[in-house]
Amino acid sequence: MGSIAIRTICKPFLHGNLMRQTCIRDTESLSPRHRSSKTRVSYTLYKPSPSNPFSTSSSSRSSFSNSKSRSGFIGWYLSQLESRPVVTKTFTTSLIYAAADLTAQMISSTSSSSLDFIRTLRMAGYGLLFLGPSQHLWFNFMSKVLPKRDVLTTFKKIFMGQAVYGPANTALFFSYNAALQGESNDEIVARLKRDLLPTLRNGLLYWPACDFATYRFVPVPLQPLVNSICSYVWTIYLTYMASLQKASTD
Repeated sequence: MGSIAIRTICKPFLHGNLMRQTCIRDTESLSPRHRSSKTRVSYTLYKPSPSNPFSTSSSSRSSFSNSKSRSGFIGWYLSQLESRPVVTKTFTTSLIYAAADLTAQMISSTSSSSLDFIRTLRMAGYGLLFLGPSQHLWFNFMSKVLPKRDVLTTFKKIFMGQAVYGPANTALFFSYNAALQGESNDEIVARLKRDLLPTLRNGLLYWPACDFATYRFVPVPLQPLVNSICSYVWTIYLTYMASLQKASTD
């Protein structure tokens, strides 16, 4: 009978955001007459590079790469999300904020002629200039400092969002909107004192469920999109709060 000898040699090297490990496996079959035949198989393994702080997990990257194979608008959008991530996310957020504001106005208005398109433009500008870029940075930062996707880590991310990102974003939103409406610094501070805490308290009833689904199941490149979709409903409430009368400075 013959015998089989197997030898595997692997050489790792950096490939973009991933550590690429190329392995060569030699299989040598020896016959009774000591004649040998060799079969060589080369394969490549990928894993996140520890040197890149914003690299995502292999499972997230794999699911995102698989979704890119779709055709039509979804395939085009996902390709834009990969090639121009910041621009794509900011314009998406801007459009969602504009749509949410128009929806809020149509709900509270009796006729389309009373729609305030300047207000809608302000909301779109906020999504374009502030929320879109900040979402890109925040979700990448979360994937760096808390890379795991287990339940405990997900709750840690939710806590960070509710304690840091949410309050900062909401305060900036109210200040931005009030400033563009011509309110003074004292009036902006009074508005924040009146509206910020009630808004954050109501957010605790809505955002934890959205954040859990986003952090637990959605690939990192798509998390800002899912967050913006959740923001559609929340922004209807925010634009209503932002449209309230000026707070008293007394």
